[in-house]
Amino acid sequence: MTDVVLPIVDLDVFLSQPSDSPTVMAECKKTAEALITYGALLLHDSRVSEEDNGVFLDLMEDYFALPEEELRKDERPELGYQVGVTLENTEKPKCAVDEPCLDVIARLEPSERPLDITAHNPDPKCRFFWKMSDSPPYETQFPGLNAPNVVPQVSSVHDKWTPIMEKWGQSMRNAVENLGEMAALGLGLPRETFKEAGRYGPHLLAPTASDLVKYGQEDTILAGFHTDLNFLTIHGRSRYPGLNIWARNTGKRIPVRFPTEGRYLLVQAGKQLEHLSGGLIKAGFHEVVVNKATLEAVERRKALNRPLIRISSTFFWHLSSDYALAPIPSLQKRARAISTESVRPEVQTIYEPMKVGHQVQNELKHIALMA
Repeated sequence: MTDVVLPIVDLDVFLSQPSDSPTVMAECKKTAEALITYGALLLHDSRVSEEDNGVFLDLMEDYFALPEEELRKDERPELGYQVGVTLENTEKPKCAVDEPCLDVIARLEPSERPLDITAHNPDPKCRFFWKMSDSPPYETQFPGLNAPNVVPQVSSVHDKWTPIMEKWGQSMRNAVENLGEMAALGLGLPRETFKEAGRYGPHLLAPTASDLVKYGQEDTILAGFHTDLNFLTIHGRSRYPGLNIWARNTGKRIPVRFPTEGRYLLVQAGKQLEHLSGGLIKAGFHEVVVNKATLEAVERRKALNRPLIRISSTFFWHLSSDYALAPIPSLQKRARAISTESVRPEVQTIYEPMKVGHQVQNELKHIALMA
């Protein structure tokens, strides 16, 4: 494990000055390099309200503390769980049986490896997917990935659900879309490249919940070693530590730590960005586990008489389902050059052209959310 601090990118700089100014371009290049090197970065955005995040976390704690029979009413397995709730022990970590992923683990030093996922048990986490997307002005080939939202009917959360989800979700979406513009400029692409490719993406506000009364033993895996299937993932501050990420070029496990004060978000690269960049940017591996810091936070939260549920304040930003996904030639050329020069040789991946919707469906089958 390492004490590496992830690079911090300042979105305020990007929003306050012309995009072609030297200061902004330096910040954009810093963004691109952080994603290439780490697959992740911390984003400072003064528009983001910690109070809004707190209200959102409170709502999620109250919801996931409801009886299972109430939560089950919000399941939509026939839609691949792409809206509504996914209950615990449903989603399986793909890496438990995926050979390229197991190879990544094998090449890590034993002290830097994730907690063992080879038993292939489903993750003991719940999740809720809330669409934050714009309807496309055309008939999509993937209606199941673009289904309408589910609003819980339980009176204790029903009336406040939509406004709280929309307010926090929009804050996250604004931040990650602007970050996508910065990344595009930093990679030498037109500013709108990624934002336009995801204009009608099925973006998801996707809080994940783990019951720390039930699953609060040290070294419990809450979310097994994996990458995200979408383009960029953005997280608000959680009330419980436990997220570890792996930097691409170091092979080190990095416990994610937010600055103690200030408006910061964590951004991670997903598989769609890896595909579009031809492997120049790799989807970031990560896990969520119960560690000593998690247990210390549990003790602090007990005094507040609140449900002891770890919520990850997460948003998945997707490319449009009907978008033709294929590597951008200039980025693929850079990816091959980096691979040739790397001191840590990587398994070469072939990024076949496909529709984004097909890529998502393939990934969902691997994690047992779609037949």
